[in-house]
Amino acid sequence: MQIGVIIGAILALLWVVWRAADEGGSALGGAALVGAVGGVALYHAAFGFTAGWRRLVRERRGAGFRAQLLLLALASVITLPLISYGEAIGVRASGWVFPMSLTSAFGAALFGFGMQLGGGCGSGTLFTVGGGSSRMLLTLLAFIAGSVLWSGTGQIFNGSPSVGAHSLIGWLGTPGAVLVTLSLLGVLAALTIRLERARHGEIEHRLRDHGSVLQGPWSMSLGALVLAGVIVATFVTLGRPWGITSAFPSWGIKLLEGIGVPVLAWNGWSPDVLSASVFANSTGVMNFGVMLGALLAAGLAGRFAPVWRLSARDIGTALIGGVLMGYGARLGFGCNIGGFVGGVVSGSLHGWWWLIFGFAGSALGVWMRARIGMDPPLVWGREEGIKA
Repeated sequence: MQIGVIIGAILALLWVVWRAADEGGSALGGAALVGAVGGVALYHAAFGFTAGWRRLVRERRGAGFRAQLLLLALASVITLPLISYGEAIGVRASGWVFPMSLTSAFGAALFGFGMQLGGGCGSGTLFTVGGGSSRMLLTLLAFIAGSVLWSGTGQIFNGSPSVGAHSLIGWLGTPGAVLVTLSLLGVLAALTIRLERARHGEIEHRLRDHGSVLQGPWSMSLGALVLAGVIVATFVTLGRPWGITSAFPSWGIKLLEGIGVPVLAWNGWSPDVLSASVFANSTGVMNFGVMLGALLAAGLAGRFAPVWRLSARDIGTALIGGVLMGYGARLGFGCNIGGFVGGVVSGSLHGWWWLIFGFAGSALGVWMRARIGMDPPLVWGREEGIKA
């Protein structure tokens, strides 16, 4: 354990909770704690969408992707009824149901491509920054920059063809929505198993064994269980799904205006954006919690050790990938958490729409990583399977 890192993370988290509660009450302070639990789970389970999708494309190994499907299944069986019947138990929760358009498809694909270059998804970027990755700090800054760029140019995509917003709950009722969601998740899991067995003859049941609860590592299954709890807790605490990227434009605008760049004029932003505290934004508060939870987990694991020496390729791909993620997330109604996970656990078809195009963009990003030497070539053999 790294005692100094642990104490620092706890003190910083308590300060964020206090500031958030002072700005928005106990619910906002609670959101910071929920985010911190998410940060611990993401770090200890190394629960990133980017690597799981890359392994499925490159190696036909689907354990990481199936853990994500498990997360969605565990969360959906609670969130879908909560949206419909939550008021009966004092929980007013609503889901995110957004249109399926060419713009959102392009945004999801752009994000998927960017996350492979940048090295992390929305949640992955936050927890790796909290865990001490200097490269991912560059990705996060570029992520924010891409979100600000969208605020000045995103209007050019207005009016693209759309098939509208559709909810499984509205179509089928809550039981039907739960059944269809679980069925779709099951089909995807079965497909990954079939692909994996066709390539390897057997499936990889888990990526790592479970270690200490406090010091890690965690199995992907435990990570999925805890993160499902984070999703449900976000519904209960904030009355809506977990999101990440909606806070980034205001963060970027504050930073740029602070150094004299007149960003407010780009898209009619209100001066209130500058005067509002970052601790009054529920998404931003949860983001702080995720990063500090990951910092705490890294300290508990004794693994907080930032490396500041980066290659030109590391810097370039982090910056390019981050900008693409920031821009794509705003076009696609969110990142892998807000757009994909938030949509699925809300019963919205746009979540599945996001998955289709986000995965396609990610697969293209995997190809690009190989082209520029980010990933070593794969060598297949009958006995040994796959080698890097």
